[in-house]
Amino acid sequence: MGDVDVVLRKYDERPHRRTTTRHLGDDEYGTWLGSPSGTVVTYSYGGKRQERTRHAAVRVIPPGAWWCAIFFAEPSTRDVYCDIIAPARWESPAEVTLVDLDLDLVRYRADGRVELHDADEFRDNIDVYGYPGEVVEAATAAAQELRAALLTNAEPFATRWKTWLNRM
Repeated sequence: MGDVDVVLRKYDERPHRRTTTRHLGDDEYGTWLGSPSGTVVTYSYGGKRQERTRHAAVRVIPPGAWWCAIFFAEPSTRDVYCDIIAPARWESPAEVTLVDLDLDLVRYRADGRVELHDADEFRDNIDVYGYPGEVVEAATAAAQELRAALLTNAEPFATRWKTWLNRM
């Protein structure tokens, strides 16, 4: 399996974040990508900078979905972090573009609570970027569906991701 560059952009196509992952495989939930601890992430907002990840992680990118999810190895306090995105664009087998639509859901390992992050940024960016109504509706629906899936521990949020993490 080869490397895959994950390129996150904002709605106006400005760079947001970028990292190189390892293609682990595909299943009924989507394409799984792995990142060992220490993977470099380049941030393009607030001044370009690079940071290294603290925990190993796997990411699933479901085809046609308005979200992707990153699952973290212990001892991360976060179990899973979900980005609400426009459906992924595979530029090539080695590069995927994800358009970040601001909303994020986080499930915490210790107590299983699920929090919605950046709802205020999403509301602001409806005007800033001119999100069309169908984008607002799809992003909002994806956040609601993800919240329910995370709270009920539906797959791939229950155990499937651990299989991919163990393969990495």
